[in-house]
Amino acid sequence: MSNQTAGDQRLTTALLILRIVLAGLLAAHGWARLLTGGVEPFGGWLDSQGLPFGIGIAAAVTALEILGTPLLALGRWVTWLCLAYCAVYVTGMVMVHLPAGWFVVGLGRNGMEYSALLIVCLGLLAWVHAPRPAPAA
Repeated sequence: MSNQTAGDQRLTTALLILRIVLAGLLAAHGWARLLTGGVEPFGGWLDSQGLPFGIGIAAAVTALEILGTPLLALGRWVTWLCLAYCAVYVTGMVMVHLPAGWFVVGLGRNGMEYSALLIVCLGLLAWVHAPRPAPAA
């Protein structure tokens, strides 16, 4: 096995692990919200922030986190799912976490560092899995 092939295998394995871990973290958000009755309060909060159809948005975000994550873990529709998750978490970061500062714990509370990490990881996965144009003949 050449070094290039071994390097390619490591990259493939690293991306697989990253997809599975991210899928688990994102699924936890959706399942926790659904199982604890948090969809309706989340929708009410979105309404209070001036967004139309808050409960619909909350239900859609929850469904994306629950139904999209197995597809993400399996490597299906990775680019599109990651871009959708990025949109959700950028919005959440701006609306919730940015006003609280950078740190999630320690020097702050409820900050944006975790969201920033998720967004970067999801963005890079979207980029790596993006369709490539066919080479010119």
